[in-house]
Amino acid sequence: MRYHPHTPEDVRAMLDVVGKKSVSELFRSIPTPLRLQRPLQVPPALDEIALFGELGRMAARNVVSHPPFVGAGSYPHHVPPTVDQLLLRGEFFTAYTPYQPEIAQGTLQALFEWQTFVCLLTGLDVSNASVYDGATATAEAALMATRVTDRSKVVISAAVHPAYRDTLATYLRSTGDEIVTVPFGADGRTDLAALARAAEGAAAVIVGWPNALGVIDALPEAAAIARKAGALTVAVTAEAVSLGLLQAPGALGADVAVGSFQSFGNSMAYGGPAPGFFAIREKYVRQMPGRVCGATVDKHGRRGFVLTLSTREQHIRREKATSNICTNAGLCALASTMHLALLGRQGLADLARLNHERARLLRDELGKVGVKPIFAGPVFNEQAFDVGDAEAVVARLAKRGLAAGLPLARWFPDHPRARGALLCVATELHSPELIQLFAKAVKP
Repeated sequence: MRYHPHTPEDVRAMLDVVGKKSVSELFRSIPTPLRLQRPLQVPPALDEIALFGELGRMAARNVVSHPPFVGAGSYPHHVPPTVDQLLLRGEFFTAYTPYQPEIAQGTLQALFEWQTFVCLLTGLDVSNASVYDGATATAEAALMATRVTDRSKVVISAAVHPAYRDTLATYLRSTGDEIVTVPFGADGRTDLAALARAAEGAAAVIVGWPNALGVIDALPEAAAIARKAGALTVAVTAEAVSLGLLQAPGALGADVAVGSFQSFGNSMAYGGPAPGFFAIREKYVRQMPGRVCGATVDKHGRRGFVLTLSTREQHIRREKATSNICTNAGLCALASTMHLALLGRQGLADLARLNHERARLLRDELGKVGVKPIFAGPVFNEQAFDVGDAEAVVARLAKRGLAAGLPLARWFPDHPRARGALLCVATELHSPELIQLFAKAVKP
């Protein structure tokens, strides 16, 4: 049966208000070839019991017995049940966009804490109240750099996640800004000589920390090159747990740090959604996209939270707006904030060290069966291995319920080092026994 929430009387009343005689007349401005002239061809509706049965059968097709060895920008991590339970509180759903601080104090405080965590982990002065994801954060950082420097060239490492680079290209397609992509070397890190040549006249130099190959890139050297050329350095982090072990990008010379906090409090969920973070040095705060939550006191001296900056087109003149982002990944950012609060400083450091240890164990176990890393650069919890025919390995292990990794040739089809390379991650979810099983399955 078809379901319409409005009765014929409701429809007649609404048509009377807008001065139309029929629904067809209401939609007359839509060209006839674009209008559906028949009912949708969908299967008959199921009753609730049958529907739950069908959904259960569909869900059973998912392989959930082992965590995936696929990272590639979205990472398998444990999410404490406390996070999901606290997210059920109605206040966090109803006060999603905190325009009215008097009724959204909980959301504003949570976003204030998010900003605090981002600043602590990135070593920078100011964070916004999240953006959509790591890819859009990267593109927004490039746009900010062009405004700050009044330049029109953006230099990005080929080792930055391809989806991030594609999003950057989409953003800059209409601005006329130039994108120069510099290659990565045999160690998996950005080619610094090529970077130095490309950086002249650039607005921004964008490198991964770690990069999409899992390698800890040469961020301090890249920042020095950018500084000499008068460009901003943008550090991009997709695997945020690494910030619990690696030195903060701000301390290494980055002017902007962006990326995803999906690793905290957010499941992989088929690649999304995930909260993007954006942190900068204070001198650029007036050019930062999105909005900033701040702490203040009311007339009675009580602490409260407000939107301090909202430099977007809904709040100020369009030509002065720094972004067209009309919301943030609020609920996802809240989940990340809860997870980080539960971990604490020591807990995060312990989690990061455990991830690094599991990655070393994966390397050692694969080494026992003759599988070696592709790149010589240092890694955190993700690295590429030469497995011969990567696609065949993925297909064979899928039959055993193991998501083996990402064949790098899908990202870099023309790169000689990508042929036969399998990008794999090991996190706290991958037990030593599972890692040993995986290694033996790769090379039986």
